[in-house]
Amino acid sequence: MSEFAGFRFPPEVIILAVRWYLRYALSYRDVEELLAERGPEVDHVTVYRWVRRFTPLLIDAARPCRHTPGDRWFVDETYVKVAGRWTYLYRAVDQSGQVIDVLASEKRDLAAARRFFTRALSHGRRPVEVTTDRAAFYPRVLDEQLPAAHHVDDQYANNPIEADHGRFKARLRPMRGLKRLRSAQTIGSGHTFVQNIRRGHYELGVDADLRNRLTAAFTELTLAI
Repeated sequence: MSEFAGFRFPPEVIILAVRWYLRYALSYRDVEELLAERGPEVDHVTVYRWVRRFTPLLIDAARPCRHTPGDRWFVDETYVKVAGRWTYLYRAVDQSGQVIDVLASEKRDLAAARRFFTRALSHGRRPVEVTTDRAAFYPRVLDEQLPAAHHVDDQYANNPIEADHGRFKARLRPMRGLKRLRSAQTIGSGHTFVQNIRRGHYELGVDADLRNRLTAAFTELTLAI
């Protein structure tokens, strides 16, 4: 049975709302207004529920089409505010700009770093080199999970991931803060997903013009879920 069964609006409207929200610096109310201009009257709370429900489904459906990450990783954490408190978002990119994975965590510690690397390594590539900041827990995690990898923690060596954080932070600016850690995870993963499609790290929308790649990819995925 289709995941869209039981919804009042057709799949095309739902996926359009989700795509707009993940791609552009829009609030849920902005998406509500843009949809109204096209005819469908959808409450912003409904858009929020669509994003939470369908973002993970789209990511799962696209998994077989994803390129294997590269063998040089840049790993770092950035800060996001959830329910008025600063929390952490672990992120990693490879040498070609593919965002490997994202993990929202209330703490910045050894356990969180372990969870992040376990997730990242599930994508099928063990890196030969990992660049991090000088947090004390990284050497231990790498010794446990990637003992053969060369660990780099030189100053400025992690600039690729720090620059990539800025793109995610730009996405968060129009929002009125995140209320739950799950929302931070969903938005972080969804932003990563859209960014990777646009950068050509999925075999989705490959025959479309670059400007239409994301639209074509989401159209393909709508049929898959």
